[in-house]
Amino acid sequence: QVQLVESGGGLVQAGGSLRLSCAASGRTFSSYTMGWFRQAPGKEREFVATITGSGGSTYYADSAKGRFTISRDIVKNTVYLQMNSLKAEDTAVYYCAARSGRFARMLPADYDYWGQGTQVTVSS
Repeated sequence: QVQLVESGGGLVQAGGSLRLSCAASGRTFSSYTMGWFRQAPGKEREFVATITGSGGSTYYADSAKGRFTISRDIVKNTVYLQMNSLKAEDTAVYYCAARSGRFARMLPADYDYWGQGTQVTVSS
């Protein structure tokens, strides 16, 4: 069982930056592939970024490429999402997710554990 707790959301002006954190419980954190997803009001949950257990591979949605960076700290059992050059369309609840296995996946259904979400609001 893995428990995930996100933090770092908030209100920021367009062009600004935020860093989201996701603290994970469990002694096998390094064996999980971690992902960030987001869900805006009235829209489906969508993939943002993912990082494999070893941290060796990262993948991003086109909307995140060049602006967002996913990383993980194995010692701290934490995964991060650094978001720069934020836009109004990035406004959403951001969720951290974990899946057993070492292969990256981009569908919400492929993830086994979810955090409660953290709100990111970008004002234009």
